Amino acid sequence: MESIIYLIPLLPLAGFAVCGLFGNKMPESAVGAVANLAVWIPFFLSAYLFLNFTEPVKADAFTWFSVGDLKINFSFQIDPLSLTMMMIVTGIGALIHLYSIGYMHKDEGFAGFFSYLNLFIFSMLLLVMGSNFLILFIGWEGVGFCSYLLIGFWYKNKNYGYAARKAFIMNRIGDLGLLIGIFLLAHLFGSVEYTDIAAQIGQFSINDPILIAATVFLFIGAMGKSAQIPLYTWLPDAMAGPTPVSALIHAATMVTAGIYMVVRANAVYTLAPFTQDFIMYIGLATSLLAAFIGLRQNDIKKVLAYSTVSQLGFMFIALGASGYTTAMFHVTTHAFFKALLFLGAGSVIHAMSGEQDMRYMGGLKNKIPVTFWTFLIATLAICGVPPLAGMFSKDEIFTVIWEKNKIVWALTLFSAALTCFYMFRLLFLTFFGEFKGTEEQKKHLHESPSVMTVPLIILAVLTLFGGALNLPHYLGHGLSQKMAHFLNPIYTNLPERAELPFGTEMLLLLVTLVVIALVAFLTYNKYVTRKAQAVIEENLTGWERLSAYKLYVDELYDEVIVNPTMSLGKFCKNFIDKYIINGIVESTVKLAQSLGGLFRFGQDGNVESYVYVMSIGIFLLLLAAGWLSY
Repeated sequence: MESIIYLIPLLPLAGFAVCGLFGNKMPESAVGAVANLAVWIPFFLSAYLFLNFTEPVKADAFTWFSVGDLKINFSFQIDPLSLTMMMIVTGIGALIHLYSIGYMHKDEGFAGFFSYLNLFIFSMLLLVMGSNFLILFIGWEGVGFCSYLLIGFWYKNKNYGYAARKAFIMNRIGDLGLLIGIFLLAHLFGSVEYTDIAAQIGQFSINDPILIAATVFLFIGAMGKSAQIPLYTWLPDAMAGPTPVSALIHAATMVTAGIYMVVRANAVYTLAPFTQDFIMYIGLATSLLAAFIGLRQNDIKKVLAYSTVSQLGFMFIALGASGYTTAMFHVTTHAFFKALLFLGAGSVIHAMSGEQDMRYMGGLKNKIPVTFWTFLIATLAICGVPPLAGMFSKDEIFTVIWEKNKIVWALTLFSAALTCFYMFRLLFLTFFGEFKGTEEQKKHLHESPSVMTVPLIILAVLTLFGGALNLPHYLGHGLSQKMAHFLNPIYTNLPERAELPFGTEMLLLLVTLVVIALVAFLTYNKYVTRKAQAVIEENLTGWERLSAYKLYVDELYDEVIVNPTMSLGKFCKNFIDKYIINGIVESTVKLAQSLGGLFRFGQDGNVESYVYVMSIGIFLLLLAAGWLSY
């Protein structure tokens, strides 16, 4: 068993080494095969562990270090939560690797791209498999580094390099909070092992100030990695990377790390209701903000990026209401339909010869039918249309929030309505109406190769039936709540939640479906029946202009943070470095040169002069000795 556990993260690491060191000397087919096997094999091994799971297993590789009573093992913990994440990471990651063979075909950095993908999967597996917060932190930093490499993969474009740096720096801000939170936990519990913390949590009272501090700092880490206000602006800019990167980062891996971390630390969060409320309101604000911005974006990938930010907000709302399983359920279904949306967008961009602006698309449904039908399924799923996977996970979120706070429920429903609008807008502008691109693009419209469409079909099937993982209780206790029963052993002191009356659940579901139907009708009427088109940002006014320009948050950050920092850097370079630091160094050099020049005059090579000076020196020494003795 332990050999299988170690093999799962080691194979992607080996794939990274092989593709990185020898990939440029190997044919594309060999690189693709190595990189894919390095992820597909761990997927099957994870599936084997998942299907044969009976009780948690801890594999201690070695003792990393010890300081006083604090002992840190490099070890892996296989339990229901880690297995769930392992299946998502390796499963979705494997499909994205397969898709990338077609998408990155003939790219000059083909081998490097796959080596980075493999390293990303390795880092993500460390994050979810580690048995303590320090192993999680290693993986956490690893995926941050890999995201920098992947977002800025086409580094010859300066804007892409800027986007990569932005993602890296904003994540480091959050990571500092995570590290402080880990230090606080180590101080409180004398350990960073998940099991040790859960075993000792009973000695703390609810809303203990130190626990609140620890949980808030941990959540700051989640803000950065999972793109919550105010550390969310890096995620839309991450669209600079190749589309498979967008799918990998936005669907099931990096951005869900924050949700995983909070669920993993459920023992401390359950005793910090103050922090849970904070998480819920931050998630709500993020969901509303991102949904509003998505309404008037024209770049197909930017719309999906803000959709990801909004959906992550939904997950944090659920976490704030102690709906840990609910959040994990939406993580899973979101992995299915969001990976499908991004890969579908990549297929559209492939067909459009690199075009990403929806204003120059239209009428594609008959040109690329596989992409259209799979994209339609994903769109309906993210909007919550039954019986697709997204409907079940969103319905569960609404149910959890209804119990917690009715106002938050209403605002979350409004956010869901905005989601429906911008997603149907994307669908109709891209696939319906008349083609608005160039004649050259029209001549080259074609469906993607099977290596790209097969992952789309597999993800579409998962999106269709993924809701079965955690069906609501009103469909029968024999079939329902499978994920909840599976994950229940990882929770500590989680209060029992009473089931809502059947009538209340049906009413909530009915309200949600009515909202979806109404928004779908209005969007269809606007963009298909009346053939409205997206217009350029400069011609928009009012709320539409605010949405198109992303509420000017990036500009605000530039004025308040970026530009002053750059100005300070230029001041340090042009004044402090040039005149003070260099001045001190140069003055020291000049002083040494002057002293050397001064002493040089006494070194004339004349022996008589040396004897003369020596005699004077002896005389002065004798005089001083006599004076002192007197």
